[in-house]
Amino acid sequence: QVQLVESGGGLVQAGGSLRLSCVAPGRTISTRAMGWFRQAPGKEREFVSCINWTGGTTAYADSVKGRFTISRDNAKNTVYLQMNSLKPEDTAVYSCTGYYGASCSVKKYDYWGQGTQVTVSS
Repeated sequence: QVQLVESGGGLVQAGGSLRLSCVAPGRTISTRAMGWFRQAPGKEREFVSCINWTGGTTAYADSVKGRFTISRDNAKNTVYLQMNSLKPEDTAVYSCTGYYGASCSVKKYDYWGQGTQVTVSS
């Protein structure tokens, strides 16, 4: 069963931008906090960003703060991650997750997508 579907990844030069999307087919995400994680080769998966159910509260990893912006459109059942000023160290598989609750403060994750590859060349 498809949980979440990410798109928008690709190859970009350092300093460039990408916009990732996460859609939840057949699932309503409007009452859930949603987040993005990433995993680079040989490294553990790390938190990138989270947005609460209303979109009024967001959180970011220090490494992406000021460069990435998370947003959501509950009418479209979609979460976005706008990534600007990309760096080679941002290269990773980016995955979307649905939290168990409405807030980012409860770090328990209910479902995941397969991920989308982001590669930033120097």
